[in-house]
Amino acid sequence: MKNFIKNELKGLFSPDEINSLTRLILEKEFSIPLADVLTCKFNHLSDAEMQRLSEIVGKLKNSEPIQYILGETDFFGLTFYLDDSVLIPRPETEELVQWIVDSVKNEPLKILDIGTGSGCIAVTLAKKLPFAEVHAWDISRDALGVARKNADKNGVHLFLAEKDILQESVSDEKFDIVVSNPPYVTEFEKGEMQENVLNFEPHLAMFVSDQNALVFYEKIADFALKNLNKGGKLFFEINREKGNQIEMLLQQRGFGNIERQKDISGNERMIKAERG
Repeated sequence: MKNFIKNELKGLFSPDEINSLTRLILEKEFSIPLADVLTCKFNHLSDAEMQRLSEIVGKLKNSEPIQYILGETDFFGLTFYLDDSVLIPRPETEELVQWIVDSVKNEPLKILDIGTGSGCIAVTLAKKLPFAEVHAWDISRDALGVARKNADKNGVHLFLAEKDILQESVSDEKFDIVVSNPPYVTEFEKGEMQENVLNFEPHLAMFVSDQNALVFYEKIADFALKNLNKGGKLFFEINREKGNQIEMLLQQRGFGNIERQKDISGNERMIKAERG
């Protein structure tokens, strides 16, 4: 089995990637304990299982992400259901969630995640901050369905709503924290992206026009200015090339205590601001 996967994927993925994919497939899809995968102590797969393995490998050869093939991924130590109506959660977003968790005190909070997608941010915050009331919005009904499944899967409650943040007056509710990982990849940057991202992940959740690249940051900042409680915090994941511009737009709106933070790869990936 391991040799079959290795031979089929050779030349398409690095040896490390092939090892990682092999472990994921055998552990997640065929419930073979990791220790047995590593020591090759497992029985041969049945004909039906071999057929499924061939199907998975075929999809990988077609550049389909393994997370969509298996229908799940891990994020912040939790397991999330996934389909192609939502983006695959990234490790950088885990760092944003950690920043939020580290910045709050153990007291009742009302949190809003705008553009929740799979619900990875909202569900994780609800899990890690059980004293918080967590709201999650998305324009996509399918995405909200995925977020609902993930809230149930991880035993938390979210207040989910279908909302378009680009519309005026989406809500009069007040929050202590607003967080968003909005679409921020410009059309110009498409050419640099890998096929597995371009062909399979939802463009609605990813891309913005070159002419109005900061539209979501502007609208969410305007919303946060009105809907954050005094001293409330706004957190964004950002395009690593746009940190200066986003900080400037936050300053222009009167936000204070603005901080930028780099991700594990050394790229400017997140920003925090406070409503005065």
